[in-house]
Amino acid sequence: MPVTPAGKLLGSGRRADVYEVDEAWVLRRERDGGGDAAAEGAVMEHVRAHGYPVPRVRPTGSRTDLVMERLSGPTLLQACLAGTLAAAEAGSLLARLLHDLHAVPALRSTDPAARVLHLDLHPENVILTPGGPRVIDWSDAAEGAPGLDWAVTAVILAQAAVAGDSLSAPADTMLTALLDGPSPLTRTALTEALRRRGANPTMSRAEVELLGAAEELILFRAWSG
Repeated sequence: MPVTPAGKLLGSGRRADVYEVDEAWVLRRERDGGGDAAAEGAVMEHVRAHGYPVPRVRPTGSRTDLVMERLSGPTLLQACLAGTLAAAEAGSLLARLLHDLHAVPALRSTDPAARVLHLDLHPENVILTPGGPRVIDWSDAAEGAPGLDWAVTAVILAQAAVAGDSLSAPADTMLTALLDGPSPLTRTALTEALRRRGANPTMSRAEVELLGAAEELILFRAWSG
């Protein structure tokens, strides 16, 4: 059974709402009966056991409800927009978080090359707490080759960079910093990331239409030199 929210609505995303439980915990509830909270919580506990920065979680016995540690601090995007963190630093932090995550062995796969993949690591899914960054929203997590994780993050940033709005310039700077150094990104991984984004039901038609320009930007940033 779902957990009854004990407090006010704190925020809403594309697929879920976050409620206050108390001063130490929040409840994230998937809308429309989606998600697998138990599986997501297991991944979070696995990477946390390996030293990766994620919130603590509590089991709920519900498919849609995940109770997790309440974090304080701005998102990575909020810090950039407030001018307290440079966009280039944000891109470098995303690269470091990807590198660190892919040092964590898979939870279930028997393939020694497989790693835990977040598959939605972007500036709104990183909270800058007083104790350091924490990565949230593991609902898309999977296991496999790290290049796909890098490609998904690059596509998300590139979509924002080519959108032609107030976020485009910082997103482009973040993308450049993300790709400024060795990474497992490949063209095959990029093709798969683009396919996944295009098939994502939370994407608007306008966002899907940006994927071609996003691909061109990534190809230029990653392989033009």
